[in-house]
This record gives sequence, C-alpha cells and structure tokens, in this order.
Amino acid sequence: MIVILFGAPGSGKGTQAERVAATTGTPHVSTGAILRAEVARGSALGREAQPIMESGALVPDDLMVRIIESRLAEPDATGGVILDGFPRTVPQAEALDLMLGRNGREVGLVLSLEVDPDLIRERILRRAAIDGRSDDNPEALAARMRVYQRDTEPVVDHYVRAGTRIERIDGSPPIDLVTAEILKVLGAPTAPPAAASTIAGAETAS
Repeated sequence: MIVILFGAPGSGKGTQAERVAATTGTPHVSTGAILRAEVARGSALGREAQPIMESGALVPDDLMVRIIESRLAEPDATGGVILDGFPRTVPQAEALDLMLGRNGREVGLVLSLEVDPDLIRERILRRAAIDGRSDDNPEALAARMRVYQRDTEPVVDHYVRAGTRIERIDGSPPIDLVTAEILKVLGAPTAPPAAASTIAGAETAS
C-alpha cells in the first residue's frame, strides 16, 4: 500500500516515517533523500536535478514525479512505500495520482499528524537549542507554517474528495505512543524497535 504521511514542521513526521518503516519493513521514501541519492549516483534524473538544486530553485513537479516513479519501480517498493515530503501541493498530488494510475496503483492511505501549533513552536525552539539549526527560529517557523497551511494542508482535502482513506493521528503524545497508534492503523505489530533506522533516508526532525 502506498501511504502518504503528512505533518506540519515540528509534528514529528520524519521521525515517525523512519520508525514505522523500520518496524514494518516498508520503504521510507523521502524526496530529499532520493534527490541527493540520484545526484550522488550520477543517474540521468540526478544530472537533471543537480543544477536546479545547486541554484537554490525548487525541483519542478514533473521531475519530482518522475523521480518518485523511478523509486516505486524498484523491487523493494512493489508492496508499497511511505511517502514523506511529497506531495506538498495539490498540483503535485494530482500529478502523483496520474502517474500512479498509469502504473495501476493508487494512494491507499493518508496519515495526517495533528499537533497543536503551540506545541510545535515549543518543539522547534527546543530543537534549536539542542541542534542549533539556523531555520529553527520563531520567524522561520512562522514562514514555514504559513507555507504549510497555504500549500500543503489542502492536499488532505484533495484526498478526502478523491475518497482516499484518511486517518488523523494525534501527534502530541510521546513518540512511542504516536508510533504505536500509527502501527495500529496500519494493522502492524505495535512494538516499535528501541532505535529505528530509516530504510530510504530520514528527515528525523521534520
């Protein structure tokens, strides 16, 4: 099954995708990790994406969809994947749906991590104090939240209209409890490993 995992910055989306992937054996498909891997591999897609990434521009939707299509064609993805970081906009979701349709596949489940904005702010600022990430500051967070609310939240509504199964998960409890809830929804064993490691790259603090 193809699962899309949504969550605002600081919701724990990347961490949960990594843990669930490690527990279930389902590939964690992080678009950022794929792009970096394709560039490092020197593939045709990587050579196309590299100058765009180096210029600081956003990789076009059609290229992102082709990269996802290439990843889904790999043997380990035949049983499904967890998509993390894509689609981020309704046009990307529409392009993804068309691509999956051409390949006889579809999005089977959308998991949306719901976290109170005040808790997100607290988490981000705590992470900034620990990791020193330059984008973890109140101004940058406010900008990222505006982009998320404007561009990414409507993607869930897109899948609601499409009749896709939507599960909204409370992302505010401790990490293990959130993981257990996601595994329950997936019908998987609910005992996550003590130290999960990603299968296809991680965005562990998103």
